[in-house]
Amino acid sequence: MKILALDSSGLVASVAVVEDETLLAEYTVDYKKTHSQTLLPMLDEVARMIELDLESVDAIAVAGGPGSFTGLRIGSATAKGLGLALDKPLIHVPTVDALAYNLYGVQQLICPIMDARRSQVYTGIYRFEGDTFVTVKAQRPVALDELAGELNALGEPVVFLGDGVPVYREKIRELLAVPYRFAPAHVNRQRAAAVAALGVQYAAQGRYETAAEHAPDYLRLSQAERERAARQGGDGGEA
Repeated sequence: MKILALDSSGLVASVAVVEDETLLAEYTVDYKKTHSQTLLPMLDEVARMIELDLESVDAIAVAGGPGSFTGLRIGSATAKGLGLALDKPLIHVPTVDALAYNLYGVQQLICPIMDARRSQVYTGIYRFEGDTFVTVKAQRPVALDELAGELNALGEPVVFLGDGVPVYREKIRELLAVPYRFAPAHVNRQRAAAVAALGVQYAAQGRYETAAEHAPDYLRLSQAERERAARQGGDGGEA
């Protein structure tokens, strides 16, 4: 089973190819450029370096959200285009699940946090029970205060990762009553290798979708949609 994986759901752009239990290549960048500039050139470079015939790929795994609206659209459009061109199925991998999977084997609770703005984070709570990846709380947008209350109620040590950590580090220190740590740099952001590794598992379970079926999980309205809804609500109130 050979999986091509893409993740452009956050600040990081990442491309990886996993074949069974071997990571053949991974190219990850978190540096100022837009994903529309980086994702396809990164894919081309990975394919060149490992002499990858894209026709040999069994499926395309893509981080399906939540995350940056623009980044998700770019990743989704790239995955759909490849799926249609190559006649390959897609595997939709939740972004926060893949982030948590970076910390395979960690004994503590795992809590990815992605900055969702407006004092919220995209998050979930996970753990490993042996080799089994368990979702304690599924990914969702939530205020950090509420998340801290949930973690304190669980009463277990927790590891945080994600681009929300530098934004909310001091707030976490204020709110957390349980022991906590922050993941180190090599595993604290989105990695397409984790998307691919989960993609292999999902493929074994038959969790495929067609390119036409795929759509990102935004989990909440975009800023433009929220502003439009607010205007419409205001108009309705005055009528």
